[in-house]
Amino acid sequence: MGNMKFWAAAAHIAPVYLDPGASAEKACSVIAEAVRNGASLVVFSESFLPGFPVWAALYPPIQSHQHFKRFLRASVYIDGPEIERVRKAASDNGVFVSIGFSERNPASVGGLWNSNILISDTGQILIHHRKLVATFFEKLVWDPGDGAGLVVASTRIGRIGGLICGENTNPLARYSLMTQGEQVHISSYPPIWPTRVPTESDNYDNRAANRIRASAHCFEAKCFGIIVAGHLDEVARKSIALDDPAIEAIIDASPRATSFFLGPTGAATGDEMTDEGIGYAQIDLDDCVEPKRFHDVVAGYNRFDIFDVTVNRMRRNPIRFLEGRAEDALTSPEAVAMPE
Repeated sequence: MGNMKFWAAAAHIAPVYLDPGASAEKACSVIAEAVRNGASLVVFSESFLPGFPVWAALYPPIQSHQHFKRFLRASVYIDGPEIERVRKAASDNGVFVSIGFSERNPASVGGLWNSNILISDTGQILIHHRKLVATFFEKLVWDPGDGAGLVVASTRIGRIGGLICGENTNPLARYSLMTQGEQVHISSYPPIWPTRVPTESDNYDNRAANRIRASAHCFEAKCFGIIVAGHLDEVARKSIALDDPAIEAIIDASPRATSFFLGPTGAATGDEMTDEGIGYAQIDLDDCVEPKRFHDVVAGYNRFDIFDVTVNRMRRNPIRFLEGRAEDALTSPEAVAMPE
């Protein structure tokens, strides 16, 4: 497994909104800086490529078609040049990278997934996860994913897993990672998540919600947590609001999420980032052992004779083609000789 200790970096960074190529280049620059500061793992936010679709919360569906088209065009394929550029940066710098992206569906000109990948220090994709269920207004943008990405990767710096935003509220999704010996859990979030207009009370407090969820998982799994939210800059604000004062007011009144780190007891460790920048924390995997003696829900502190959980990790496809036999080709119209 290697050393039990390593440094992790939380990239509390704004992408170049709706410019996936420039955002990928910015990510590469952040990766290089974090490695110079000693990081072995660099984590980016939800939908870093090409930015988070906040507009889906702010406009009625019948008024957001152009926003969706812009966002669709800026989304990326898993085998596209933007992901390839980030993979190369991970390999060139010998560092593990987690990054969120809006993934285009090759089967549909209008299909998208909310996805995240964990890239190895040699540039290989270790985990390719598509968010199981889009949350609230995200359903107007992203389609449901599948269980293929509910994987914990065994690496030289530990066993790493992760979930996207609201998935961290799903006990079964979290449990599926716990059962794979997860030591480091990555939670990725958007920069803001509006739920009410500014004049109303009880607006969604994403800072409190993200901390509650992350602390609960770290305490239950006895793992470290790396919680990384995006940063909303002025370019994104203008692109989303389009000079509409009412939209600007909602954006400005929405709480900004922070990026932070938690230990295996759920307590804070390392930096917490509010302004744009890179936060760091040292992770000592040995700290995961002692709390397991108290209640280890994937071992002695459970009743597997009572609870029986099954997870389907098949990758979902819209269709399955069955190819014909080789001998069938001999009788195809092209293979039949025309009479002389």
